[in-house]
Amino acid sequence: MLSACEPTTAPQPAVNTGDGQLIPAGSFLMGSDKVDTSGKQQEYGLVKPLFLDEHPAHRVELPDYYIDRYEISNAQYKKFVLETGRAEPFSWTQNGFNLLESRLRASDLETLRWIATEYFKFDIDTRSVTKKRLLQLMQKDRAMKNRLPVTSVSWYDANTYCQWAGKRLPGEAEWEKAARGEDGREFPWGNEWDTGLTNVGDDADWEGGIAPVGSYENNQSPYGVYDMAGNVWEWTADWYQPYANNDYTSKDFGETQKVIRGGGGGVGHYSLSFFFRSAMRGNAAPNTQSGDVGFRCAWDAVQ
Repeated sequence: MLSACEPTTAPQPAVNTGDGQLIPAGSFLMGSDKVDTSGKQQEYGLVKPLFLDEHPAHRVELPDYYIDRYEISNAQYKKFVLETGRAEPFSWTQNGFNLLESRLRASDLETLRWIATEYFKFDIDTRSVTKKRLLQLMQKDRAMKNRLPVTSVSWYDANTYCQWAGKRLPGEAEWEKAARGEDGREFPWGNEWDTGLTNVGDDADWEGGIAPVGSYENNQSPYGVYDMAGNVWEWTADWYQPYANNDYTSKDFGETQKVIRGGGGGVGHYSLSFFFRSAMRGNAAPNTQSGDVGFRCAWDAVQ
């Protein structure tokens, strides 16, 4: 039987590491007062009304805090899995990413050819490929997957990872400020929509619609935080609740759904710009494991 990710050391808490960005203390404009005046909800067959859960636009004051500049990658999450024994994302069991290098090297040629076809799904005739070449292709494939944002992780998985790393999930307000700055801009880069600046899932270059973290140099927030529009949705710490003075009612409000932010590219939203706005609020049950939902961590400036 092929061996997957296994813990190699005793679980131990990590410290604040990674490429964090300081978000300075101060107020910012959160939410919006937008309304769907052109009937886009009906036009695109959307169940959830557009914009209403963002009402009203309001100023929020936050202290200094740090947030990861990039979404948590597969490589980072694999280290967590190996050190803690946490269950790996289901997608890893389907694409070969969880297979141990040592076990691949120990496999005979016929087994390796079968793995290349059934798990890695290489578009080649493996019957004439040598073991050395197959191992090279697998190594290259795994190196590429290392750079992808981890997905198919629940809110509980994301929360536990951040705690293990000495961090926490960002609050909804922290996420939004890091994405749009203090001036209430529509998108991390400004107020004009541009599909070329982010991964909206329509780019055939990215298998599965997901790009390696930081692939879009111009998809940066005013603070230099990457990929806060597109690529994958991101878990936040907060329950999906109405803002103060909001008169919109949703059956999902309460403590059953967590807020996700940023818009995902993996499933495809036909490049509809409102899915990628910095004020846009998504929501999902905390046990959801989706192929286009990942996360990043935050931490207090004063520990």
